[in-house]
Amino acid sequence: MTEEAEGAEEAKGAEEIAVRVADGYFPVETLGPGRRLALWFQGCALACPGCMSRHTWDPAGGRDATVGELLRLWATALERGAEGLTVSGGEPLAQPVALAALLRGAGLLRERAGGTADLLVYTGHEPDEVPGKVWEALAGADAVVTGRFRVAEPTDLVWRGSANQRLVPRTPLGARRYGPHLARAYPPGPRVSLRADGTGTRVYGVPARGELRRLERHLATSGLRLTNPSWRP
Repeated sequence: MTEEAEGAEEAKGAEEIAVRVADGYFPVETLGPGRRLALWFQGCALACPGCMSRHTWDPAGGRDATVGELLRLWATALERGAEGLTVSGGEPLAQPVALAALLRGAGLLRERAGGTADLLVYTGHEPDEVPGKVWEALAGADAVVTGRFRVAEPTDLVWRGSANQRLVPRTPLGARRYGPHLARAYPPGPRVSLRADGTGTRVYGVPARGELRRLERHLATSGLRLTNPSWRP
């Protein structure tokens, strides 16, 4: 078998890898620079108090998908001018095989498209908290936000939920895209965006302390009351 054929077989196998996901949406402009495809992996054992995405904790929640399905979403987003891919959760490192395959495939699609869209991953872990092979799943990421969300340690730094979290560029592209933002604070105004459809209202972004409560009150004055919001126990 030729090297090219072996690569094709490997890519085909990667596309068939199963992954449990909570959601996916394009475009999102609150989870990294520019218009992005955002994918949320399902399942998180960290269960940080104050997490806005409690619905992503249960590993049996969400829905079944394949890496190939997610890569097709990414290819479509690139065709529509996506400037980046953000993978969050849940905890992406809870599914390291799928995460690694997704990042490899996303990087290849980006190269074929001739673009400079970056790949960003959120994890609640630090490098010394997981086995090395699990951490290696992040090898294809251009930048990573690491660390637990700590509700008692708010921050004004963009794309981080608490002051302990670090934004770490990992590639030359990541350094170019994220280097100017390492110490940049959010401007005044909302840090989240809303999307309403026939099944509910979704909130995308990294809210400031108290922002979700203010959002609920604002919606209530407009006659819209949220039932079972994902940030409440």
